[in-house]
Order: sequence, then structure tokens, then C-alpha cells
Amino acid sequence: MKVPESWRILWSFARPHVRTLASGLLLALVGSALALATPMITKWVLDALGTGASLAAPVGALLALLVVGIVVGRWQWVMLGSLGERVVLEARDSVVRRFLRATVPAVTRHPAGELVTRVTSDTVLLREAATSSVIGLVNGTVMLAGTLVLMGVLDLVLLAVTVVAVLVVIVLFALLMPTISKAQERAQEHVGRLGGVLEGTLRAIRTVKASRAEDRQADRILAEAHASREQGVRAVRAEATAWTVAWAGIQFAIILILGIGAWRVGAGHMEVSSLIAFLLYAFGLMDPIMELSQNTTALQSGIAAAERLRAVEAMPAEPAGTLAPAAGGDPAGPVIELRGVTAVYAPGAGPAVRDVELAVPRRGHLAIVGGSGAGKTTLFSLILGFLEPREGELLLDGRPYAAYSREEIRARLAYVEQDTPLVPGTIRENLLFSNPAATAEEVAEVLREVRLDLADLDRPVSSGQVSGGERQRIALARALLRAPDVLLLDEATAQLDGLTEAAVQECVRRQAARGAVVTIAHRLSTVIDADQIVVMDGGRIRARGTHQQLLASDELYGAFVAALRIAEPAGAR
Repeated sequence: MKVPESWRILWSFARPHVRTLASGLLLALVGSALALATPMITKWVLDALGTGASLAAPVGALLALLVVGIVVGRWQWVMLGSLGERVVLEARDSVVRRFLRATVPAVTRHPAGELVTRVTSDTVLLREAATSSVIGLVNGTVMLAGTLVLMGVLDLVLLAVTVVAVLVVIVLFALLMPTISKAQERAQEHVGRLGGVLEGTLRAIRTVKASRAEDRQADRILAEAHASREQGVRAVRAEATAWTVAWAGIQFAIILILGIGAWRVGAGHMEVSSLIAFLLYAFGLMDPIMELSQNTTALQSGIAAAERLRAVEAMPAEPAGTLAPAAGGDPAGPVIELRGVTAVYAPGAGPAVRDVELAVPRRGHLAIVGGSGAGKTTLFSLILGFLEPREGELLLDGRPYAAYSREEIRARLAYVEQDTPLVPGTIRENLLFSNPAATAEEVAEVLREVRLDLADLDRPVSSGQVSGGERQRIALARALLRAPDVLLLDEATAQLDGLTEAAVQECVRRQAARGAVVTIAHRLSTVIDADQIVVMDGGRIRARGTHQQLLASDELYGAFVAALRIAEPAGAR
């Protein structure tokens, strides 16, 4: 019999803890055996009362069962609870690391809130399924079977009545369980989408408020909440139907057992103590049935969560280096080179850049300009290893990128994003993010370079607590503190005032004197004095040269300059 793939996925999370699971199952079975023995010991007490025998032995046995049951129950609870937390931690560890090691396109094609839900909510659903649910199913089955067997020992006629009631309950759950599990799975999917939309909305909270779209966006977010509620209510209704019928069936069976049992006692076919013991088993019959149902439901939810978590592993990871990196590069050659590079973001999509030939000198300022969608950011994504070329190759120090790990490549680079996000933490932690070993003197020096005067570097900060200009300067200082071979700037002065922009441009010139600076510019004023300017159009390099050369030779560059009304400073080349 072939095991379903979903069960294999769930088992992959539980397999490392099979010994603990076996111990937990053994403790559960011991607890079930103690519970099954209690009605029989009760019968012993009643028989002793009827015959006048000593009650010391049966009462002592009941007390012993109580003490052992308490110890075993607590032991099992702590063991499985600790195991559950360990499974959650391992799953979260695996998923978080996979997110951070996956390629940038693989991560960014999902809403961030949806990925967060997988780490937070899905791992909790996995906990019960991978630990106590399976044990509960086995234990519940054993408990149910043991109860029915001991009922048969007491009286076969009353057992037949009980079996009919149990079969009705089992058939009912078999019919309703798919509906319950499917509804719970869909509810969780809507929760994931809710997280994605909410995360994006909070990120753009200023735009939302400025657009007077609070109510409209709230309705959009809560639409997923309502959809989740509808699926949850559907599951609750199915569960309520199942449990109501089950409870009614068992209660009806108990009434029949009491009536038929009383008649059999009166006819001399059964002892009163046996009837009481049988009734105790009947009253406890709901426990294993409830355990089976609850654990089946938890198992179904956990399997769905396990599939979503395991799907994270399908995210393509960034490649590792395949060759031993060179000890050093050619000091006369370019630090980075793109040869005939064509790249796409998704299978079947058109090229974002095509046939790009570009060399980044070891020193100097290289600027990249072009319209929206020209391929400027794609070039940065290729250089940083966020995107793999479909054709052509990239070289670092004259060796293919494949010769290095992504960590080795990025150790040579520093990157300032256009949005200049701040990472959670203090300002100091943001500054030290790419170079934790930097000294206080080095931090103070780069802050002076970018003209950033911060009195308290240890205050917690987020992107919403500093101005756009401060955020850009923090990001630039963070990059400069890295002392990179290549500094990549995506419009690093867009939100700065004139005086501060001039200071930052001076900072860029100093960096260009000791290393390479590559700038993506949406404002040509930031690159007029660049050593070389590359003009991109439609994913290709259209022209290259100095500001003066391009003004004289390229219409598109001239149109950019005219559109932005940039006056050429005196002495510009």
C-alpha cells in the first residue's frame, strides 16, 4: 500500500524525533491501560462489598492507579509538549534560513506577510500534527478497542448495543472529516493572504492615509478575514453536527444499556457490579472517540501546514561556488565584467537586459542612466548575484562568478538601495549591519563624511521614525563603513537637500578615488562629472561616454538632460 505524499511530508518533520515519539506513545498506552483497569477495580470493590471481603486490596489498587496515572500523565504531557516546541523551533529555523538563502526573485514573488504566516502560524499547526496527534490516534484506537474488549468480557449482549452506536459515530466522522479538513485548510490560506495584504498596507501607511483609502484598504484586508471566518464557521458547523450526533448516539446507547442491563440483572444473567462496570466503560466511551476526532482534525490541519512549509524548500537557493577562488585579481583589469549577458526574471518572460557588455574599472565613477524599465536595476541584481544570467557570464577579478560563493562576491560589494530600508534595531546596529567589527572611530568618520549628526546611536529606529534624507545617509554610511571594492548606489541623493547632496557627492568622489563606484541615476545632476556614463534603453546599452561626449552624440541622453533642465556646471567635462 502506497503511503500518500502528504503523510511522507509530515513524517519528514517527525522522523528525527522517533525515539521521543515512541516513548510518548508508550506512556500514553500505559495511561490508557490504567484508565481501562479502573472500572474492573471498581467491580472488585463492589464484589467485595457484596461478599463482605476486605476492601483494603481493591481500594489500595484504586489509589495506586491514581498515583501512577498522575505521574505518567504529567510525564507524557511534559515530554510531548517539549517535543512539540522543538519541532516548531526546527521548522522555523529551516524555513527562515531557506527564505534568506533563496534567490531574490523566489522570495519577492510572494507577499512578505504570507511568508511570515508560514513561519508563525503554520509551524504551530505542525506542532500538534507531528507530535501528539499521531500518538493520540494510536492511543485513542487502542483505548477504544480495549474498552470494547473489556465490555465484551463483562457482557456480549450489551456490547452489541454499544458497537452499533460506535459504528454510527465512526461512519459520521468518516463522512464529515473531509469537509472539516478542507474548510480548515482554506481558512488558513485566507489567513496567509490576509497577512500579505496587511503587511503591504502597513508598509505604505502614509500613501494609504494620503489617499484617504483607510476604509477601502481595511475592507480589502478584512475580506480575507471574512473568507477565513466563513471557512472556519463551515468547519465548526460540521464538527458540531458530528459531535452532537455522536453525543446523542452514545447517550442513547447508555439508556439502552441501562434498560437492557437492568432486565438482565433481574433475570439473573448479569451481576449488578458487572452492570456498573459496564456503564463506567460506556460513560468513558466518548473519551477515545473524542481523542480520535480531535487528533484527526489536528492531523489534517498539520498535514496542510507541513505541505506549505515543505513547499518553501522548492524555492531555488542561491548557487554555491564551484571552484577555488583566486588568491588575487589582475590589478590592471576590471574588477567586474559582464560579457554578452542576457537575463530574464521568469520563464517565458522577455529579457530584462540583453547582450550587455560592460566593464567596471577598479577605480572611478561609472554612472548608469536610462528610462524606467531600461534595465538599470537588473544590472545591479546581476552584479549582486540576485539574478542569474540566461546567457553570457559575469566575472569578478577575471574569474567567472561560478568560481565564487555569493558570500565571497558580496564581501567585495556594498549596496545602497533606492528605498534605503532600515533593518529592525538601533541606529548603531543599522550602521554596523554590513561590518559588525567596525570601531567607534570608523563609525564617527563615515557619519562626518555623509554629514549626519546623531546624538543617540542606540535608540531603536524604524523607517517611519527618520526622514527620507536621514535614512539615505544612514544607508550610505553603512555602505561606506564596509570599505568595499565596489560601491553600488541606486540614486543615493534623491531625498537630500542641496548642501547635503553636495557633501555626499564629495564623499562619492573620495570613494571613487580609492575604489569603484557604480551609480544608477534618476537625476542626471548626480552623475554629470562621472568618469563614464552608460545609457540604457530597452534592456540594451545604447551609448557610453562622458557627459560632454554623450550630449554631443546621443539624442536620448540629450533628451534626458533637456527634460530635467540640468544646467552644466562650469568646468564639467
